[in-house]
Amino acid sequence: MPFYHTLGNIPHKRHTIFKNGADRFYYEQLFGTVGFDGMSTLLYHVHRPTQVKEIVSATDVTPKVAIEKNLRCMRLTGFNVAPEDDHLKARKTLLFNSDVSMMLAAPKALKVDYFYKNADCDELIFIHKGSGKLRSMVGTLDFKYGDYLVIPRGMIYKLEFDTADNRHLVMESHHPLYTPKRYRNWFGQMLESAPFCERDIRRPKDLETHDEKGDFRVLVKKQNTIHEFIYATHPFDVVGWDGYNYPYALSIHDFEPITGRVHQPPPVHQTFETSAFVVCSFCPRLYDYHPEAIPAPYNHSNIDSDEILYYVDGDFMSRNDINAGDITLHVAGIPHGPQPGAMERSIGKTKTDELAVMLDTFKPLMVTEEAMRIDDGKYWKSWLE
Repeated sequence: MPFYHTLGNIPHKRHTIFKNGADRFYYEQLFGTVGFDGMSTLLYHVHRPTQVKEIVSATDVTPKVAIEKNLRCMRLTGFNVAPEDDHLKARKTLLFNSDVSMMLAAPKALKVDYFYKNADCDELIFIHKGSGKLRSMVGTLDFKYGDYLVIPRGMIYKLEFDTADNRHLVMESHHPLYTPKRYRNWFGQMLESAPFCERDIRRPKDLETHDEKGDFRVLVKKQNTIHEFIYATHPFDVVGWDGYNYPYALSIHDFEPITGRVHQPPPVHQTFETSAFVVCSFCPRLYDYHPEAIPAPYNHSNIDSDEILYYVDGDFMSRNDINAGDITLHVAGIPHGPQPGAMERSIGKTKTDELAVMLDTFKPLMVTEEAMRIDDGKYWKSWLE
């Protein structure tokens, strides 16, 4: 994140001696990104964070490609992804390229017996159903329906749920996830014109510090392989930290839509960015107020982007037959727009209650076998009159 945060106890100066009252050293760790040039956090551990007792196994989780070169618009019935107990096995990769993977998950277990680290990717988890707590080595975050959880790569964490009824949209990004640059000034402060601000961003709290030795199971994802490690000390043994690199939460309900006299282009809904894709939030809002405005979006060709819409709630006014949890894929180079009758129905309407998340990638997406299992097979013909 582009602003500073700290929890617990830290020394006055970095890279200096730091001990507890028993004359025992704390161990400093730089948790950074993009070499030494990106955002970073300094962590202070009770034990050395380098102690691995055993490497148990390595499991290949590479997605199985069904369509490598796809030029067909698709509709996926997301709620047909079956729930599973294990949080990681519940994640089903549907669409991906070398920059990002888009997954759906319906985890049932309230908690698991392992810790998790994604060493490949930043993670963006959208909470469609359920609530709970994200526990990490830098503190905890409560989450609920409508929250985005941004988890930087390398962060050791656990998800714990209040009930077994959970639905998540998950994106794994090989590029750092940022708030859009045009929303920030030179110093990183969110501008007055931005659709959300620092007050909306929830940072970790309630730092856990466990001074424990034993056998601690940590699953680490690297190069589409899940490696099982046994750590010699509890991963949550940090006594204090400060910096810019930490997980945070942002509710889609705190995104303030930007509207206009005529229809505004999709970038006004942008919420996150990377160098390879953007994420947008379509939220309840007033429609355009020109007396002859057409609220429905105009037909458009995403010549350079594949567009994925995940439908969360509300009326989805530009579509004729879409349900919550559905995903539509509009491929680069093929025009898409309102389905027959949607444009006409929108005229004269003053507001929409739709809630949706959009992912626009700058490289084509491959379609997995998991996606084909929930594809309706006919969406590409839905614009025929």
